[in-house]
Amino acid sequence: MASKPVYLTKSGYKKLEEKLKLLTGERRREVAERIKAAIALGDLSENSEYDDAKNEQAFLEGEILSIESALRHAEIIDEDKIDGNSVILGAVVKVEDVEKNREIEYTIVGSDEADPFNGSISNESTIGMALIGCKLGDVVAVETPRGSKKLKIVAIHS
Repeated sequence: MASKPVYLTKSGYKKLEEKLKLLTGERRREVAERIKAAIALGDLSENSEYDDAKNEQAFLEGEILSIESALRHAEIIDEDKIDGNSVILGAVVKVEDVEKNREIEYTIVGSDEADPFNGSISNESTIGMALIGCKLGDVVAVETPRGSKKLKIVAIHS
């Protein structure tokens, strides 16, 4: 079964590696200590501390598996390919909302790295998909949950 590639910037890849190191080291030890302490309390059949610690362990292991999979299928975005003429993955795009006469800057990243509240949008998002492949000066119409927008691309850089 072929997995879908996980697009990451170099810094995004590094952050995931660091998070994995934290989870497999310090966090695993903390959860193991919680389980050990809960076992010491006695009867496991009515031990909510034990149940909570085991649930936390299951969640932690799921997160570790998810990060390991993302790293294994990662494709690093080559920021050297950003030429300033067209929007590609990894580009920083400044657009003008034509109706509101307001400029917004987006960094187009893979979905695992998206953080729309901080200007990083997924290439799979409505706006991200609309911008990918467009050129400097293009105006694109985008249907968003808040309504239709017309965005003019005013700058593209890395």
